[in-house]
Amino acid sequence: MEANQTFQAGRDGFLKRNRTALITGSAKGLGVRIAHELAAQGIDIALNYRTSKSDADKLQQELIHQYNVNVLLLQGDVSHPADAEAIIETVASSWGHLDILILNAGPYVKERKKLADYTLEEWDRMIGGNLSSAFYLCKAAIPHMRNQRQGRIVTVGFEKAQTAPGWMYRSAFAAAKTGLVSLTRTIALEEAEYGITANMVCPGDIVGKDKEKHIADVHSLSDPDTPVGRPGTGEDIARAITFFCSEASDFITGTVLEVTGGKDVLNKYKLEREQ
Repeated sequence: MEANQTFQAGRDGFLKRNRTALITGSAKGLGVRIAHELAAQGIDIALNYRTSKSDADKLQQELIHQYNVNVLLLQGDVSHPADAEAIIETVASSWGHLDILILNAGPYVKERKKLADYTLEEWDRMIGGNLSSAFYLCKAAIPHMRNQRQGRIVTVGFEKAQTAPGWMYRSAFAAAKTGLVSLTRTIALEEAEYGITANMVCPGDIVGKDKEKHIADVHSLSDPDTPVGRPGTGEDIARAITFFCSEASDFITGTVLEVTGGKDVLNKYKLEREQ
């Protein structure tokens, strides 16, 4: 992690004792809407990014001016153990506490490739970025949450991840996220005595710019492939994550929640092949 790219800012120029949240991979996509949703609750936000510094800078200013919260920018690759630990320790030392950890970062190979066609590098990147990174971050964050006797951990999966399904052309990603389901539920059991909850949100087929949209942006749009009749948005996912992060959600742990609009995402490839 590059220390010279890590800084704190707030409109009032002083550190407030709000609840704090670290969101990994938060400069673009779903991370943007998650950050807005949590900041709207008065939660101070630590934004992690790997290469998208200009997007992170822009989001930082939006959060400060719209919600008057403190915002920390943290550059680093969470699939590297040293970066993951440094990111957690920077949040804890800067604000004195880490209340919420959102594991949003996760690489994805868009090209449809069967298992035998994956390169070793692609496999390592999928497992490292989607599963090992969760171990690194949680290992560093949990001791701080134990000391506080409270904490919220939310991971991001995919539709049906809790059933360990086969997913054509997505073998590495699916294997990593399925493992993450078990890891999330294990953390929920192990850390319950410390007031720490761990839950997973599984988005449906939300892609591209829709990841950063509000629900109001798509209410007038039709999506015949989704049973609820409209496209999904980043706000749909962010609202679910925010629910798990609530202080009043302390009785909800080990849960995997699908937010899909009823769409069968995994089997769309099968349907396409049959048409």
